[in-house]
Amino acid sequence: MLLQQNWVSPHWAWQSLGKSFLLFVFLMLQTADLEARRGHQFVWKTGHWGRCVGDCGSGGVRSRAVWCTHVEGWTTYHANCDQKDKPESQRRCFKVCDWHLELFEWEVLGWERCGLVPFAGGEVGARACVTAQHGLQHRSVRCLQKLNRTIVTNEICEYFTPQPPAEQACLVPCPRDCVVSEFSSWSECGTGCAKSLQHRMRAVIAPPLYGGAPCPNLTESRACGAPTCPLGEEEHTYSLRVGSWGECQLPHPKDVDLAGRTMQDLSLDSGERSTSGLQGYKPHHRPREVEIGYQTRQVRCVRSDGKNAALSLCMQDPVPLTFKSCVIAKDCETSEWSAWSACSRTCGWGDLAPGFRSRHRGVRSVAVGTGKPCPELEEREACSVGGKELPQPCPRFAWRTSEWKACQVSLLLDQEDPRYQKHVDLCGGGIQTREVYCVQITVELGMHRLKEVTRPVDGKLCLGPAPSASQLCNVPCPAECVVSAWSVWGPCLHENCQDHHGGRGFRMRQRQVIVDPVGTLADCPHLIESIPCEDPVCYEWIVSEGICVTDHGKCGPGNRILKAVCKNKKGEEVSHHLCSELPRPEVVACEIPCATDCVISEWSPWSPCSHSCSSKNAEGSQSRSRSILALPAEGGKACPPDRALQEHRACNDHPCVHFFWETSPWSPCSEDVLVTALNATINWSGEATCGVGIQTRKVFCMKSSSGQVTPKRCPESIRPETVRPCLLLCKKDCVVTPFSEWTRCPTACQSGNATAVKQSRYRIIIQDAAHGGQACPDTLYEERECEDIPVCPVYRWKTHRWSHCVLVPDSVRQGVPGHNEACGHGLQSRAVTCLSEYDDSADVGDCMRWAGSMPSLVQECLIPCKDDCTFSPWSKFTACSFDCESTRSRRRSLTGYIEESCTVPCPFDCKLSDWSSWSPCSSSCGPGVKVRYRWLKEKPYNGGRPCPKLDLKNQVYEAVPCYSECNQYSWVVEPWSPCKINSEQNSLHCGEGIQTRKVRCVSTAEEHGGETVPNALCNQAEIPDMMQKCSLYCPSECAVSDWGQWSTCPQVCDPNIMQTRTRQVLRSSVNTKPCPEESQMKPCILNQNCFQYQYNLTGWSGCQLGANATCGRGERHRLLSCRRSDGATVSTQLCQRLRLEKPVQTRSRCVVACAVDCQLSAWSAWSQCSHTCGAGGQMVRGRSVVLRAAGEGRPCPEQLTQHRSCPVKPCYSWLLGPWSPCRLQGGQCGDGLQVRNLTCVVHDASDSATSKPVENALCGELPSKESVLQLPCSVPCPGDCHLTEWSEWSSCELTCINGRSFETTGRQSRSRAFIVQSPENQESCSGQAMETRPCSGGKCYDYLWKTSLWRDNVRTVWCQRSDGMNVTGGCALRTKPAEVRHCSPPCRKPFSYCTQRGVCGCERGYTEIMRSNGFLDYCMKVPGLEDKKADVKTIAGKNKPVNSKMHDIFKGWSIQPFNPDGKLKMWVYGVSAGGFLIIVFLIFTSYLMCKKTKQHQSTPPQQKPLTLAYDGDIDM
Repeated sequence: MLLQQNWVSPHWAWQSLGKSFLLFVFLMLQTADLEARRGHQFVWKTGHWGRCVGDCGSGGVRSRAVWCTHVEGWTTYHANCDQKDKPESQRRCFKVCDWHLELFEWEVLGWERCGLVPFAGGEVGARACVTAQHGLQHRSVRCLQKLNRTIVTNEICEYFTPQPPAEQACLVPCPRDCVVSEFSSWSECGTGCAKSLQHRMRAVIAPPLYGGAPCPNLTESRACGAPTCPLGEEEHTYSLRVGSWGECQLPHPKDVDLAGRTMQDLSLDSGERSTSGLQGYKPHHRPREVEIGYQTRQVRCVRSDGKNAALSLCMQDPVPLTFKSCVIAKDCETSEWSAWSACSRTCGWGDLAPGFRSRHRGVRSVAVGTGKPCPELEEREACSVGGKELPQPCPRFAWRTSEWKACQVSLLLDQEDPRYQKHVDLCGGGIQTREVYCVQITVELGMHRLKEVTRPVDGKLCLGPAPSASQLCNVPCPAECVVSAWSVWGPCLHENCQDHHGGRGFRMRQRQVIVDPVGTLADCPHLIESIPCEDPVCYEWIVSEGICVTDHGKCGPGNRILKAVCKNKKGEEVSHHLCSELPRPEVVACEIPCATDCVISEWSPWSPCSHSCSSKNAEGSQSRSRSILALPAEGGKACPPDRALQEHRACNDHPCVHFFWETSPWSPCSEDVLVTALNATINWSGEATCGVGIQTRKVFCMKSSSGQVTPKRCPESIRPETVRPCLLLCKKDCVVTPFSEWTRCPTACQSGNATAVKQSRYRIIIQDAAHGGQACPDTLYEERECEDIPVCPVYRWKTHRWSHCVLVPDSVRQGVPGHNEACGHGLQSRAVTCLSEYDDSADVGDCMRWAGSMPSLVQECLIPCKDDCTFSPWSKFTACSFDCESTRSRRRSLTGYIEESCTVPCPFDCKLSDWSSWSPCSSSCGPGVKVRYRWLKEKPYNGGRPCPKLDLKNQVYEAVPCYSECNQYSWVVEPWSPCKINSEQNSLHCGEGIQTRKVRCVSTAEEHGGETVPNALCNQAEIPDMMQKCSLYCPSECAVSDWGQWSTCPQVCDPNIMQTRTRQVLRSSVNTKPCPEESQMKPCILNQNCFQYQYNLTGWSGCQLGANATCGRGERHRLLSCRRSDGATVSTQLCQRLRLEKPVQTRSRCVVACAVDCQLSAWSAWSQCSHTCGAGGQMVRGRSVVLRAAGEGRPCPEQLTQHRSCPVKPCYSWLLGPWSPCRLQGGQCGDGLQVRNLTCVVHDASDSATSKPVENALCGELPSKESVLQLPCSVPCPGDCHLTEWSEWSSCELTCINGRSFETTGRQSRSRAFIVQSPENQESCSGQAMETRPCSGGKCYDYLWKTSLWRDNVRTVWCQRSDGMNVTGGCALRTKPAEVRHCSPPCRKPFSYCTQRGVCGCERGYTEIMRSNGFLDYCMKVPGLEDKKADVKTIAGKNKPVNSKMHDIFKGWSIQPFNPDGKLKMWVYGVSAGGFLIIVFLIFTSYLMCKKTKQHQSTPPQQKPLTLAYDGDIDM
């Protein structure tokens, strides 16, 4: 048991462990599976990149959002995604700022050619094209940096402007086939019996475009019909063919002439030779040696069919050379490249602005012979600092300005009239100027802060337009103080009512300031005047009377109760105790007349005072009166005497002398110790101030007639102040910029005898000194001579002696018959070295740079043969003899100017007269108009200042409103005279009568107050009555007073409201006769007895300027008047009494536009001549607009440049002659040379210039590109294929759609092709070439099919261009007309043929018989048309000649009814008679048959209608 237990326990343990292990493995696999699944289920997502933020330039950063998402779309933690694959969320970028706008721009290239767009599911151009096809065209759009044109990312430019489109839809014309001209005529065949070909050619008119068919063959050949050669005559011709020269090669070493005739060592002096064989060919370290070798060519005899033949068949005299001397080609040798220079940019905006660096190499030896010329000696490449930031940012430049200078009216008026300079107090519109300059701005590293260097720099460095250097301004015009009229004198008052001890007071009057003074030293005049007076009072009783109360009964004496109110000097009611010192009136005696008493009227008002003041000679007085209204009855109280009916009293008894305070002008603002404490507490606005000061003035008491008096005579309470605070303006020192950099001295070297070059610098005043500040310096410009200017080095070429003439080696020469002797043409060479100024050896490159082109190293030479004619060298010229004609020459060059007289017309401005004086005001009451004029004196011309708008009288006027006070003049009436009764009719002297009064017109003005003026000045419509009816009541009659005033109507007139007036009963009647009515009423009717009033404004006046101003700021006015509802203008006091609302604004500021003439800068210096030599050269100078014209100023001229002829210098230039024909050097065909001459000529550069040859030295160095004076050429041998010459350029043709041009530039073409001369080479000789070039001024051409007339159903069809040229190609094949005509069905009937309409017709003399389906059935002969013209109209074929075979067949047996003379034949009569008898017989027979039938039938059957039909059969 124990063993079993022991056995089971381990088993169970292993089983438990196994299960645990399996569970662990399972969990690990699940975890791995989950990890794998999670790796596939979670992915990173990113948003769009945001905008670049941060510092300007390459220090910006842009960000984007990055998040982890499940494949199903929901977002989770970042930890669930693989961190290794996490995208970046930030990257560096270039931050664009606003000031980058000046540095970058879009570069937009032109549109490329339009390309076809493929159809959906098809190829390009799959559909049939009618006029055009849809396409797309592209163009390059890039963002560039302006400075060095480097490409940057498009986002920088998109920050400022959207990217221009890079592609657009377009139209592609339909494919156009190649168009060629007609074939030329066939070339002529040879006259011999040799086999030959003749050919014809055509040229390309228009190339194939847009996928059109290519060009057909341009040549055609055919065999000539040559006769068979007779026996003994050659079938072929022979020509001597020379080949091209082979390469130049050195002779074999054994052929080198040790005597030195073959080779020259150029490294030695001209007298020494190299005799060491080939060792002399080794290059030397100093001058490069020239090796002379030889070259050969083949000479063959060719037959006319192209095959070679024996040379003896072509031998001629002289035999062409097969060898010649030549120069061994050696390429140009250069030195190694120098090290790269430093980068041209030491600053930059990040990595967007690379600079450039360069390196150089020199020439060690020049090219010899046909060696390669020297390559470029300088290389440039973009450079940066290895991707790092450049040391410092590049400077930026910006415009800066000084402060505006003072406004100057004279600058503006000088343009108009120099007379204005005489005026001192100029005002109004003017011009102020300022300095405009360019400064450098740098960015501090790491901080990106702008730091400004105020030193001025060249204005070309500042981008954009410069700020304005001048502007219009305004100098305020001085305005005098305007005051109102004096008020009336006030009562006699104590100076101080609070302390009124003493018996002395003052009466005062005052006036107000209407317009404050501007810009004048004089202040306003005194506003208060006073008069000393006695018994002054501050308060007074104002008494109003009550009704009269009798003592006993209804009439008789009594008392009138008075009501008194205490008022101060302002008219305000105050407490009664203030008037306690004055006697208070309480009652006054009065009397009511009884029935029998005399009745007297009330006293009239006191008349106006006769004088405004009292003097020794005159005193003021005034009067009042009363009149007798009713006579007394017996026993009644009698009337007073006449003297008792008037009263007089003195008035204005104060003296005419008055006193007032006068002040001196304020002193300048000065510092004061007392107000220094205020400076710390008071903040003054406005101009920059440096504290508060004080101003003082003196005050005097003045007497109106005698001047200054003691101050006690003037009221102390209104004494003006003598001290006031003021602002102390700060001192302004002069501010100038630092001196600019010295102008650069020239870096290029100067010749030793050149004049000294100077450099300069300047500075600019930014702020002028003011208020006692430091003054500006005197020196604003400095100049000095340049130092250390390099002097150009001096180099020269040294030429050595020519070597001996070098010939072709003997071994080569002896192989050719007739060339055994060592003579003939060869080459000789020389050494050329470069020497410095001090005759030291120098580099070849130095001489090429400073001494011009290298002298020639090789020239041709001649060793005469034995039999040659030789000459000695030329001797010197003999001296001229004096006994014969002799000539000598001299030369001069043309210099100086061609002067042309010209006139620049001066502008003349419009001139007007001075202003006339103002006219009187058009209205005597209320608002009116006053006018002044000026008229035209001279019209403008030549661009002068234009005139203002003139009227028909050539005048310009100015109107301003004016106002005349309506009460300037008023009617004054004297009292009515006593009522005058006509005593003749009335013995009682009572009843109705007449009374009169005097009326006069007086002035109400203060200075002329009360003076009588002519009656015409007063309003005639308001003249008072001078006569009226009156009543003098008889005794015992009821007596009433005069009517009182009508009561006032309300402000709004209402007819329902009545206006009343009353009168009182002064005496009752004795009898019972009633008294007259005591009151009257009438309705308030508008514009009859009731009026409404309103303020009325005139229109604005013109802008009024100061007296010395011509333009600028001014004021405009409008006037206020009171208008009655019936339209009458009345005194403004009526509107004021009603307290109507006044319009506020009666004056406003305005501006009169200144007539500013265009201001131009000074003329620039004359430019360089447009031509370096010759006539016709022009020099230009210009000027710019400093201030544009404004208003009616003189406009700017259209032409801001002037041209002038240059000094004429002779032109020396190399003239290339025409190419010569191909020279074969002795042969008849083969390879040769074309040559042309290069001549130095002098001319004047004009189109019609004649050029004359001169010495070559005058033209200087040979032209490098056009110095090709030889070209290889070839002349084809008989039997050879050869290219033709180019055809002429075709006319310029545009690509057009429906007659409208599709493009701006056209095309023209030319072509050439191979010509076959031998039938044997016909197959191997083919090919053609075409060239196309753009052209301008092209035309649109149409291509149309043209046809000839039909001839036997055949015609010619060809294509023709719209200008009449016949071409091949160009016309659409689908529209080509038929060339052969066919009838369907074919015309097989006798005498029929196919007509031009494609239907069958009959020949002449036959008419068509047609079937019902429209086809020809047969042709029927027309009678009588054998020899005559038929008069039967046939369908077709009238003019067809009767020549068909069918006509000949039937002609013999056809029936002819006419004789040849046109008469009917006899058989026709016989047939006609027989036919008549047969008809009679048939009629008779029918009659008999019908008769028998009628007798037998009872009901005849119904007959069917007879129908005739034609079935087309000929037997009908």
